[in-house]
Amino acid sequence: MSKKKGGKRLNKKQIIEMLQLFFQEHPNETFSFKQIFRALKIDTHPAKMLAIDTMDEMAWDDYLSKASDNSYRLNTKTQIQEGTFIRKANGKNSFMPDDGGKPIFVSERNSMFALNGDRVKVTMMARREKHIKEAMVVEILSHKMDQAVGKLKVEKDYAFLVTEGNIFVHDILIPKKKLKGGKTGDKAVVKITQWPSKDSKNIVGEVIDVLGKEGDNNVEMHAILAQYGLPYKYPKAVEDAAEKIEPGITEQEIRRREDFRDVWTCTIDPKDAKDFDDALSIRKQDKFYEVGVHIADVSHYVKEGSIIDKEAVKRATSVYLVDRTIPMLPERLCNFICSLRPDEEKLCYSVIFVLDEDANIKRGHIAHTVIKSNRRYAYEEVQEILEGKESENSENLKTLDRLAKKLREKRFKGGAVKFDREELHFDIDKDGKPIRAYFKKSTDATQLIEEFMLLANKFVAESIGKVQSPRNNRSNQSTQKKAKTFVYRIHDQPDPTKLESLREFVVKFGYKLKTAGTKGAISKSLNSLMDGCQGKKEQKLIETVALRAMMKAKYSTHNIGHYGLAFDYYTHFTSPIRRYPDTMVHRLLTKYQDAARSANQEKYEELCEHCSDMEVVAQQAERDSIKYKMVEFMADKVGETYDAHISGIQSYGIYCEIDENHCEGMVPMHDLDDDYYDFDEKNYCLVGRRHHHKYQLGDSIRIKVARANIEKRQLDFALAEE
Repeated sequence: MSKKKGGKRLNKKQIIEMLQLFFQEHPNETFSFKQIFRALKIDTHPAKMLAIDTMDEMAWDDYLSKASDNSYRLNTKTQIQEGTFIRKANGKNSFMPDDGGKPIFVSERNSMFALNGDRVKVTMMARREKHIKEAMVVEILSHKMDQAVGKLKVEKDYAFLVTEGNIFVHDILIPKKKLKGGKTGDKAVVKITQWPSKDSKNIVGEVIDVLGKEGDNNVEMHAILAQYGLPYKYPKAVEDAAEKIEPGITEQEIRRREDFRDVWTCTIDPKDAKDFDDALSIRKQDKFYEVGVHIADVSHYVKEGSIIDKEAVKRATSVYLVDRTIPMLPERLCNFICSLRPDEEKLCYSVIFVLDEDANIKRGHIAHTVIKSNRRYAYEEVQEILEGKESENSENLKTLDRLAKKLREKRFKGGAVKFDREELHFDIDKDGKPIRAYFKKSTDATQLIEEFMLLANKFVAESIGKVQSPRNNRSNQSTQKKAKTFVYRIHDQPDPTKLESLREFVVKFGYKLKTAGTKGAISKSLNSLMDGCQGKKEQKLIETVALRAMMKAKYSTHNIGHYGLAFDYYTHFTSPIRRYPDTMVHRLLTKYQDAARSANQEKYEELCEHCSDMEVVAQQAERDSIKYKMVEFMADKVGETYDAHISGIQSYGIYCEIDENHCEGMVPMHDLDDDYYDFDEKNYCLVGRRHHHKYQLGDSIRIKVARANIEKRQLDFALAEE
């Protein structure tokens, strides 16, 4: 940094680097020009003038804060931020601020070896001319994970774990005595015992579980779960506690409840389901229908703070991989004691509605009940009955379907957004190998169940969230009763910027979209867009772009309503066997029915955040299991050609979905060798510079299966010869 007076002149880049380093080393101090020049040994007039101009620019860029006409300090308000580090295999790491701002680029040399998902503190670097904004990690606040999954490589003197997706900068070193019998090629779970530091860049770990040989179905599914920190075994102590639970129902318990054992009741679920957590009952009452939505009373058996409850909190949700369910509760509870199996008396928490022919609620109430399901239906059976197949009690199912259709119609009239998403499913053989891939579509049978579950969830949320002003004082807002603490399922309005981008995009296809006005007006406009593009070439493209504008639903004690459903109050009450928030809702309802005071909001908000986070993690694991099965399904089809459509566009290639089986792969950019293609992010397309050929999201395309890499869960396509 030092130089002789009148020696080699400093350029602007050098001045910027010197000032950045200086202010980062003294983040809380203010310095005059004189102090800065002395500290940096800037002693020529041109260098001093350049430094003053540079500091002025750095202040304009919010990097520095001007304390007076001749003094500056680091602008810590905007320059030092906390958030999440996102590591990318290609080195394009980024920092996601806690305030929800845009991601900021972090180069590898400025990452402090932070790992994907770590909470970090960063300082913003002064923006260089014609460069993007950059951040530098100055502290790792906490590591997201303390274990990793990968393949062991055992050498003569040392061993290490090679992780998938390059989530670590270096492979994890493992002392040979900490291998737990693992051999080269084994998949293993490793606990990290030493993180990178200034002294050593190595990550050191020890094997805590050897999963087995790569390619084995069980090993691969366990590896996916372990990769996300999800459990793949049930703790024996928790299973033992479940074994001790008495399944019988006492007469005393029945007397405390409303008795629905003689009312016709059924469950409707997927054909392979074992945990039946909801049932519907129906009976005629004069000119009305009494419909009961009966939910397994999990909280009767799982007491707050018990060993079973603590494990359920940790898991927060059941995880549904392609070939298995990783339950939130021990199997004895979810598949036997709590499951609403036919011809067995079961304890429930129920919402009982009295509806007219138009599905208007005449009255409703929430009650602890006892039921006895008459019949267990699969969705397919119910669908056949609704399509005309005669069966015992088919009239009850047809009545429920008729009422559900009225509820659905009203929901969309009220502003609910129409997004019927198809889900990829696989039929698998006894060894877990996929033999068929197909999309599961929404049917009248699935919608029947969905509408009554939505109705119950809404009713329950309103019962706590809606509070009346005291009588004779309705205009005085300050005296309005405050709602008790409750768990809501909330969904915010679409991102306005993304909505505007969607409007600009669809106008090119001749569609209109409202982006301003009431929530209802915007959602009705979205629905008319969805209806308008049905069956058109651009349907998938518009649906994909519209979905990206939507926010993600989550749990919170702070109610803002549910935009997608157009409900002011909404919760999750109907699946306590597989979702912990539903169990929380059952407990809060029971407390408040017993006139308890409002629960601790802070405690429940913390639980809501945890459950929202775990829901995202479970979805990622589920997606990974689908990806794995997709690649496994296509592994013997390398070289075959298919009709497909473009399902995603990135700067590094185009994602294509095969029309016949819905498996998705990527055509890498380097395979598009007939031209140089530019990525037009705004219009979701790649455009050739010379020939102006365009690859657009939603376009039909003919592909050839080039590679199926099971280890990386990666399917590569190539363009098929015309």
